[in-house]
Amino acid sequence: MSANVHHVSNGTDSSNGIAPKIILYTNHGCPWAHRAHITLRALRVPYEEVIIPLDRPREPWYLEINPRGLVPSMRISNGILQDEIVTESAIVSTFLADMFPNSSFWPASRESPTSALTRARIAFFADTWVGKINTHTVPVMMAEGEEKEQLGGKLVEAVKKEIEPMLEGAGPFFGGSESITLAEALIAPFVIRCQTYGETGLIPKSVLKGFDALPNYSKWSKAVRAEDSVTYVFDGPAIAEKSAERIEERKAKAKYGYAGKPG
Repeated sequence: MSANVHHVSNGTDSSNGIAPKIILYTNHGCPWAHRAHITLRALRVPYEEVIIPLDRPREPWYLEINPRGLVPSMRISNGILQDEIVTESAIVSTFLADMFPNSSFWPASRESPTSALTRARIAFFADTWVGKINTHTVPVMMAEGEEKEQLGGKLVEAVKKEIEPMLEGAGPFFGGSESITLAEALIAPFVIRCQTYGETGLIPKSVLKGFDALPNYSKWSKAVRAEDSVTYVFDGPAIAEKSAERIEERKAKAKYGYAGKPG
């Protein structure tokens, strides 16, 4: 097990002023783990990372850290906390945002009279994307021909109905913010992957044209995809290639009952 160290400006836990030691157990190809990377970078918190391969069973040492075997997981020590483990992507990201306060990224619940409402709207936005938009992506990628175009159209309509209204007033980020917020940290991994899948043919190019026709979404998405905190661990070609392989495996399994063609 080896760790890569990411140096940014020294983030400190405001509760005691001690720079924390954070180890992020991650995989750069996983959109859920990507959430934690974005949050750490946006908050300028230094961390070490340990890459967890996702194409084979988890090692026993990692299952001791996270019995579910998922990424991301995070180990944190700061003089008060000692080797505490936090798991699940949204929980890891929100924990970090609470520990390293930044009012434009994620306001403290009582920071202002509107802080609680801002937090609720960010949470609802993230929940809407995961529940109403992500469910369309894999079916589009699995489909072929006319069905692929039809399902791609449904994806665009879902974004138009569920997401476009919530981005009114984005400036260019969620809620009128001039800088990235927790809303983007939680959703950007999926936004940038949709764009990459459209550019590489995993989803129809008509989907990208449909997104471009949505004034609020297109402006917001372009800003999100240009953010350093979003792109610094994102390897679009590699992710597209790996995603295409997984889709072909799923198609073979659906057709033949296993991940391969008959001999």
